[in-house]
Amino acid sequence: MTYDLYIGDQSFSSWSLRGWLMFEKFGIPYTQHMIGLYSGTMAQDMAPLAPARLVPTMKTPEGLVIGETLAMAETLAERHPDAGLWPADPVARAQARWLVSEMHAGFSALRGDCPMQLLHQYTDFKPSDAVLADLARIETLWSMARDGFGSSGPWLFGDYSVADAFYAPVAARITGYDLPVSDAARAYVQAHLDDPAFRKWRTEGLKKTYDPVPYARDLATRPWPGDA
Repeated sequence: MTYDLYIGDQSFSSWSLRGWLMFEKFGIPYTQHMIGLYSGTMAQDMAPLAPARLVPTMKTPEGLVIGETLAMAETLAERHPDAGLWPADPVARAQARWLVSEMHAGFSALRGDCPMQLLHQYTDFKPSDAVLADLARIETLWSMARDGFGSSGPWLFGDYSVADAFYAPVAARITGYDLPVSDAARAYVQAHLDDPAFRKWRTEGLKKTYDPVPYARDLATRPWPGDA
């Protein structure tokens, strides 16, 4: 029972990272297909999956095409109820869905000003007031989850869940732009950086080079945390 998962470039495609983690972290078998997000072949590569037009997209073993990470999450949870994509506790599960929905639809300043990039860390990026407001809201949501359910482990609701998969790209943005967050938020970010699945994703992305580099900024950089 293997799914087909269509993703974009690992160093830059934040939504693809979400989708991939939902398969990788919960042991759901998949075959990975790369879409030419920056090579000019995206429309051609996605054509067989129409009307889906963005990554990630998945195809079930029966051939059903599902786009959008939130729809993918709910479909996988229905089809694999024992995989643990959502918290078992109903209150935690409701809050996890809240956090995922807000991530899916919001934080436009953070997304627009800080596109995910996993190559290096910018050292002198100056976040706007709107980005700082997004970060404050994210910290409020993280604190709600951690204070209520996350004390038993590094993740938002104790065990790793879809909520953590959805906020992995936020952790990457905080790291990639060295954004100011509290010590508690920094510890949660570090949990993502230390996660073997996240590290595997980043390693695969670094195998490819770009000229020009997507989303490059004329700012000073230093190595990604943990790199030599």
